[in-house]
Amino acid sequence: MAFPKKPKKKKKQRNPVMDYMGYVLMRVALFILYLFPVRRNLRFACFLGNLMWKHYHRGRKRAMDNLRASFPDKPDAWLEETGRKSFQHIVMLAIDLLFTPRLVRKDNWRQYATVTNIERAKWMMQEGKGLLMLTGHYGNFEIMGYALGVFGFNIYSIARPLDNPFINDYLYGIREKAGQKIIDKKGAAEQMADLAEQGATLCFIADQDAGKKGVFVDFFGRKASSYKSIGLLAIQYNMPIGIGCCRQRPGEFYFEVEVGRIIMPSEWADKDDPLKWVTQEYNTELENLIRKDPTQYWWLHRRWKTRPKEERQTK
Repeated sequence: MAFPKKPKKKKKQRNPVMDYMGYVLMRVALFILYLFPVRRNLRFACFLGNLMWKHYHRGRKRAMDNLRASFPDKPDAWLEETGRKSFQHIVMLAIDLLFTPRLVRKDNWRQYATVTNIERAKWMMQEGKGLLMLTGHYGNFEIMGYALGVFGFNIYSIARPLDNPFINDYLYGIREKAGQKIIDKKGAAEQMADLAEQGATLCFIADQDAGKKGVFVDFFGRKASSYKSIGLLAIQYNMPIGIGCCRQRPGEFYFEVEVGRIIMPSEWADKDDPLKWVTQEYNTELENLIRKDPTQYWWLHRRWKTRPKEERQTK
């Protein structure tokens, strides 16, 4: 018997007046924030992160569940402290994003950052032969794209637009001010193919849950669904894959940028299933980077939301 398909949920219509009021409130809040130095704002962000940890019960539970599954040998006190600090970093990311254009320039970036193992990726970007740069919801993933734009690299970041168009345009303006280009996640496939052929650098947040149609690979000891598009793009256009991160020094507007590994096309050329191999390799490297300081990962992120078919069938 064929059952009728459920009608798709209609997208809720936005109220432009309310959206604009939300934008105005955000600008007022920014005016107040800019009256104080960035370090004081970061302390305030930590305070707000602690409040989130205390009162956002559903998010705290999800974070603790993810931490327990990822670090089964760690005591509860360590898990609690790691989860609380991860909430602090979520709020600090917003402060970093807003203050970066006011503070960081091409001539003074060394006051705010140090780099590790970045030379090879830098030369690849300069050659203009195409490169995929991946990171996760870890540390300050926004600053990486901004910094690359400051130095004039031809980079494009794939992003999902915010629901409020006024706030979205304002924040996109901040990100694009230094030269970073943003591609809307919806309908980006054709653009990515064209840019890959042009030899651009494409930047992805690579730890999104990809649903039932994703590639399931190991991530912190559990199967996680990853988008096929990254691996397929790399394989089709012979694009190396760099995996990096940008950690923040505790309580400071100072960042440690690191490229952990670059996966070259020659590495997957002889693999039986190159797509799954590539997807597993970059997830493994991302995990290695996160393990150096787990407090900066977004543990409330629903990375393991979709379960593989074999797990769903046993329930």
